[in-house]
Amino acid sequence: MIRTILIVLFLVIFFIAGIFIWAVTAVIGHFNPYRQDMICLRAVQFAFKIVLLISGVRTEVRGEENVPKDEAVLYIGNHRSYFDIVITYARCPGLTGYVAKDSMLKIPFLRIWMKRLHCLFLDRTDIKAGLKMVLTGIDQIKNGISMCIFPEGTRVKGENELDMLPFKEGSLKMAEKSGCAIIPMAIVHSADIFEKHIPFIRKTNVVLIYGEPVYVKDLDKEQRKHLGSYTQDIIRKMLEAELEVQNG
Repeated sequence: MIRTILIVLFLVIFFIAGIFIWAVTAVIGHFNPYRQDMICLRAVQFAFKIVLLISGVRTEVRGEENVPKDEAVLYIGNHRSYFDIVITYARCPGLTGYVAKDSMLKIPFLRIWMKRLHCLFLDRTDIKAGLKMVLTGIDQIKNGISMCIFPEGTRVKGENELDMLPFKEGSLKMAEKSGCAIIPMAIVHSADIFEKHIPFIRKTNVVLIYGEPVYVKDLDKEQRKHLGSYTQDIIRKMLEAELEVQNG
């Protein structure tokens, strides 16, 4: 419980400090918007790294060389924990927006940070709003801002690390229409941090694996037609390989 309390206290302090950060970056943004974005990115990444440190999370990263440093990409990953966002965002090399549920807009301060960091919000009940969100994501990628989506649409609560919900095909449209690389991410043991024993946070070793870039233009017609299931199969194989190594 002590880790949970410390994280809450730290986040309160960070949100208070965020008022000062917003004031400073607002001035900087008037002259250099990119510099403003990068300061906000690094500030949040610093905060996330502190959260992971307090939580006792050790992240073993593999395949990070597969992430292009000079172009925007679409990150795609399996999703079992709130900490998936903290773990992956802390390592983004450049500006990256995440796709989140529109219910996040109801949280004060958090929504301001998320908007500042180019996150997009999905209303699952409004098809037109969803299409507009995808088009915005395409524009952001074309403007050099990477995007990250967890295509299952929600956290998976199964005990088996291989349990996944079907990937929603529409979530891959950003890569299909922008031509950017898809970076598959396999995240192992993240649910052991919090979800398996709420409200306690436990010291955990998490593995984050980045797969080789996938370019839609290089796929055949059938693979492009079922891009969601195609990328899910890649992530599943990454998870299977990792679990096989861990199990000896």
